[in-house]
Amino acid sequence: MTEAIIKFKWIIVVVVIALTVFLGYQIKNLQINSDVIDSLPDDDPDAVLFKRIGEEFGGNNMGIVILETDNIYKTEVLRHISQITDTIKNIEGISSVTSLTNIIDIKGGDFGIEIGKLVDEYDFPETVEQLQMLMERVNSKDLYSGSIVSKDGTATLVIFTLENYSTVKTIAEEVKQKVLALDLPENIYFTGSPMLVTYISDLIRTDLIRLIPIAFLLIAFILFLSFRSIQGVVLPLLTTTIAIIWTIGIMVLIGFQMSMISNNIPIILLAVGTAYTIHVINRINQLKETNMDRAIKMALKYITIPVILAALTTVVGFISFIFGAYLKMIRDFGIFTAMGTFFAMLLSLVFVPAIISMISKPRKSKNDIEVRVRKSYLSSNFLTPLKILLFKHPKYILISWTVLLLISVFGIFLIKRSVNIQEYFKKGNPTRLAEQIMEQKFSGTKPIFVLFQGDMQSPEVLKMMIKTEEYMKQSPDIKNTQSVADLIVEISDVLGEGRKIPDEKDQIEQLWFLIDGNETLQRFVSDDLEQGIILSNFVSPENSAKKAFASYMRKFIDENSSPECKIQITGMPFVDITMDRSLINSQMGSLSIAIVFVLIIVALILKSFPSGVYATIPIIAAIVILFGFMGFAGIPLNIATVLVASVALGIGIDYSIHIISHFNHSYARSQDVVVALEETIMISGKAIVINVISVSAGFLVLIFSQMVPLQYFGMLIALSMLGSSQGALTLLPVILILVYRRKKR
Repeated sequence: MTEAIIKFKWIIVVVVIALTVFLGYQIKNLQINSDVIDSLPDDDPDAVLFKRIGEEFGGNNMGIVILETDNIYKTEVLRHISQITDTIKNIEGISSVTSLTNIIDIKGGDFGIEIGKLVDEYDFPETVEQLQMLMERVNSKDLYSGSIVSKDGTATLVIFTLENYSTVKTIAEEVKQKVLALDLPENIYFTGSPMLVTYISDLIRTDLIRLIPIAFLLIAFILFLSFRSIQGVVLPLLTTTIAIIWTIGIMVLIGFQMSMISNNIPIILLAVGTAYTIHVINRINQLKETNMDRAIKMALKYITIPVILAALTTVVGFISFIFGAYLKMIRDFGIFTAMGTFFAMLLSLVFVPAIISMISKPRKSKNDIEVRVRKSYLSSNFLTPLKILLFKHPKYILISWTVLLLISVFGIFLIKRSVNIQEYFKKGNPTRLAEQIMEQKFSGTKPIFVLFQGDMQSPEVLKMMIKTEEYMKQSPDIKNTQSVADLIVEISDVLGEGRKIPDEKDQIEQLWFLIDGNETLQRFVSDDLEQGIILSNFVSPENSAKKAFASYMRKFIDENSSPECKIQITGMPFVDITMDRSLINSQMGSLSIAIVFVLIIVALILKSFPSGVYATIPIIAAIVILFGFMGFAGIPLNIATVLVASVALGIGIDYSIHIISHFNHSYARSQDVVVALEETIMISGKAIVINVISVSAGFLVLIFSQMVPLQYFGMLIALSMLGSSQGALTLLPVILILVYRRKKR
């Protein structure tokens, strides 16, 4: 292979450039989709029903504008609410808008029943008495109090629904822009699925634009300090950039979108991809030879297998996300990060040697090929003392690792899981504040849908809806429920028939006629009147409360569902329960798969099962320490941090592979453990230290992300790199020393 690389170097470079231009051109069509609902699986009943109801009744396309002030019941504030309502209503793609100033109101009048609006937009209440009457009217009806206006009268909602198949991001941005352009004195917040999706997409775009250049500059600076050459800086970053372009270009070409997880791919590849090129350049630099092509061939002979092995194990770490991941976005992340890792490896072994061969000049040395260890600040002040410590006190090092691992095991039991959207945003973030207002002053932000399939004008079906609502309200986490049955009860009460569902269908049909065509009705029943829903929200973010409610409701549904009135329930609390459970399953599944495959791959390529075991011990130790740190630091397991262990395994195993591979080469040549380990620590150890500093720096850039889970992700990966590198440089050599000492005895 090395002969072909040197021979066809110009063709290799031209092909790489052509592919990069073609795939780079595709990136202009990159789209960002941060909607978790779109990423829900197609084989989970709760998720499937949740998406279907959301599409049919507009629940997944419901946005909310929160207006907060000291007192909603002021004429000026009511005018402002009306302004927001009219502004949103006039935006193309909005199917309905509901607010305090246009919500349906059913009341009796001089000429019988009146179906109108709660507030007359042409005659706003202005006197103290009129405003007091409005407040009393709102507080007396569950349809308004706690649903559209907070019980303390300090906040109100403007709820809007997007038309199906509309461009969510475009409309959400227009809503935000036009509402803020009104320049109202009250506090304005935005929440709901369209607004959250748009906001997170903006954060992802901002992070990509802001953080990637910082990571580039930081890694470039570290590489320059390490290699002291332009080549040592440019080549690692060039190969990584090409790998990123190829990966994202292919992602766009086959119709995938960037998500709140896959936006990590460029920084991960930037950090990971440089490693392979660093090892190739480092090995070439360690060889003295007048003919650079010969030096390249000799370097590739030593480094090809370790680099391929390192890349394969990293790919396995990413591919493991395909198995057991609940969200599609996590599976996509695994596939494309694995693809990018493969590209980075391929480029480092083919493209980099071709470039070096093209630009290199003959070296002055006339010596035969030999391995040389240059003195440097790193070798003198870190690697040499480390080498001495390893041979003098191997047992002390082993004891230190054992104590650290025992402490970490205790910390693992303190890890908590979280699927709460609030925790994705920093404290003080407007979106987080909006979520808190919805929890504290309204009925929460986690929608619940109870679907009824049957004749929506049947007394039995409507009575069952009322019975279900009353049962739901006995839960401490359900504040309000709404359905078409509530409207029928309200009309019946105004007509003097009492707050009840009429016993005869023809009576219901007469009442139905009064509200037929009202846009409020569209939220509750299908056009063919064969399906209807109860709308509610769940308050508590705690998983234990969600599980208790799910059990509570499913018992009721099992007892009351019938062929004439089939009842089903779904919503974000139910999806969260499955997602929470999947965090553990995904973590254990992906990690187990990765460890087993890494062990097998290392053992097969090194042709030694013990070598495979030795190589995996340091990374397993590093992962245990990582989980222990998460427990002690209070960092939760969520959809971002669940990726850390497998990513850390895939990347961190590289260090052990390079150490044990180099050691086997040196030991085969010298038959001396001391000589072999000295050479390994001084040569491969240098590349590892350079790599861990650059990789950690790349990931630590994520600390400046606008999203909290990504901050944790960056910090934890950097910590795992530090742990796995120290394991490879201390724990693994100690194991090798003790094993070979025992063999010698």
